[in-house]
Amino acid sequence: MTKEEKAIENFKSGMNCSQAVFLAFTGDYGIDEATAKRMTVGLGGGIGRMREVCGAVSASAMVLGVAFGGEEGADKGAAYEKIQEFAQRFRKESGSIICADRLGLPREFSTPLPEKRTNEYYSRRPCSAIVGDAARILEEMLTE
Repeated sequence: MTKEEKAIENFKSGMNCSQAVFLAFTGDYGIDEATAKRMTVGLGGGIGRMREVCGAVSASAMVLGVAFGGEEGADKGAAYEKIQEFAQRFRKESGSIICADRLGLPREFSTPLPEKRTNEYYSRRPCSAIVGDAARILEEMLTE
């Protein structure tokens, strides 16, 4: 299964966008699933459902930090370079790294309660494709 397929599967199983992407890669870095879910829960919905930076993008930055940040995160420049490259590639494909822009919603606080995951929810939200795109770009970058 590709990372793209895994991220989509994760999202459709009820994980938020950030969890779906991050957990598609955690096995490669020895991060356990329970910790990964807790680490990324607050990034979903554009950080705490505030519709700011897309959770799939935030999770991608975390993966790139683990992959390119060096021992104890000392190589910030290398990680930042890869994160900026990811953001450019993601933005080129999707138009924005901002959750509200991707969902066509205003950038304002709404209820912090997540929506129920129903077939209707999945059919009207582009989030499955978004997490898939993020994971695919990440996998490409990690294998280049």
